[in-house]
Formats: sequence, C-alpha cells, structure tokens
Amino acid sequence: MASYDDLSTVSQMHDDCTATRSTLERHLARAAGRATRPAPSILFADYPREVQKRDIEVGEAAQRIANALSLHLD
Repeated sequence: MASYDDLSTVSQMHDDCTATRSTLERHLARAAGRATRPAPSILFADYPREVQKRDIEVGEAAQRIANALSLHLD
C-alpha cells in the first residue's frame, strides 16, 4: 500500500493513524529520555590509562599472500 492509496477504508486509515501515533510517541519518549541524560565525561582522569590491545592473529592464507608480496608480518 502506498501513501497515496485512496482505496483504503476509513477503518484501515484509522488503524494506520493509530499505529503511526504510537510509533511516534515511542520515538519521542526515547528521544526525550536521551536528551535529558547527562553528557559523558571528557576528563582524561575518567578513562583508564592502560588499555590492553587485542591480539591480531595472522592466518596462513594471509601469511602466504604477505610473503608473495614481500611483506613482513611477524
């Protein structure tokens, strides 16, 4: 059904309007809740100083490609 569909019955259009209203109310409530939350801190002291980096595993196929291109992946 398109937004310009005039063949809908009055009850179908009413149901569409009701569904749209409830969806918009949910989105508005969620947006209002997010707008009133405090902003995240931008202070350096609020973040950990040491963050472990993830290990990167180089697979066999990637190793073969790197060797073929004369790249050194250790």
